[in-house]
Amino acid sequence: MTLIHSPKNNPRVIIIQKLYGKFYNNDENLSFPKHRFKKFIKDVVKGTLERDEVIKDEISNHLDGDTNIKNLDKVFQVIIKSAIFEFLYRPKTSVKIIIKEYLNASNYFLDKSQTGYLNALLDKISKKIRNSNGWIWINKKIFSKKLEK
Repeated sequence: MTLIHSPKNNPRVIIIQKLYGKFYNNDENLSFPKHRFKKFIKDVVKGTLERDEVIKDEISNHLDGDTNIKNLDKVFQVIIKSAIFEFLYRPKTSVKIIIKEYLNASNYFLDKSQTGYLNALLDKISKKIRNSNGWIWINKKIFSKKLEK
């Protein structure tokens, strides 16, 4: 039996689609149909929307010298925002897993060259937000691994 990799089955593809719809089409009603990872999808989507200002601050703190996020593709922006949310508020999930999953999901939306650039940005941001001990940095303040949502 072979496993079919479909965008419908990938929770991060669904997260990207929901966030894109909400950020760039404000009147879209968020609904979360039955899915194996419904709770995870709902937590990341709603958390990213609720903490958009904190995430924007993190982006400006860590990427100001490299790139202007507003000049990037809208899908690219959504992927970075949702990944930063997971770096900050899902400390039990490994940084490597978060980056790998978003890179896999980005293959449905971005060119190969953009995926390489996304990898570099996510890696840089993750190293600044989470250090090797697992401590999380938010707005130049340090928190332990048990950051509350």
